[in-house]
Amino acid sequence: MPQISKFYGIIIYMYINEHNPPHFHVEYQGYKASITIESGIVTGCMPRRALNLVYEWLDLHKGELMNNWERLCNREAPLSIKPLE
Repeated sequence: MPQISKFYGIIIYMYINEHNPPHFHVEYQGYKASITIESGIVTGCMPRRALNLVYEWLDLHKGELMNNWERLCNREAPLSIKPLE
């Protein structure tokens, strides 16, 4: 599973051959969730504080995430995305 970013113990992944809608996966201290890129809808469980950080990161990098989604659809490796600082 290609890790595309990591910050504050939160790890962000994107997988090849995934179903729509475009989304990414998050892991934090044993919690796992997937989050849609466009709407931020969450499937899974994530502590509120960690989720708020992920939403902040998502807002900053939505275009890069969509670019990575397109790359994965074309069977190309995703690019790393700058972590939240």
